[in-house]
Amino acid sequence: MYRDFLSTTDWRAESACSRVDPELFFPIGDTGPALTQIEDAKAVCRVCPVSGPCLRWAMEAREIHGIWGGTSESDRRLLHHRAARAIRA
Repeated sequence: MYRDFLSTTDWRAESACSRVDPELFFPIGDTGPALTQIEDAKAVCRVCPVSGPCLRWAMEAREIHGIWGGTSESDRRLLHHRAARAIRA
């Protein structure tokens, strides 16, 4: 059931980012001007009604590029590492 939910794109129709230039969500790098772009993208995510399903999709798909569900690439990497440590503990 969970995978079925994630594989559907219904939640994407409700996303705040669908009305914003997609390039905002794919900054080049994570320093300098890219930091401002990351924060601007995360601001869109903060008001998005489907940021939860978006983040779940990105985590399940192991999406390594872009801003998804209010998280950057490095944010998601950290979440994956924390989850792996919790499983080992």
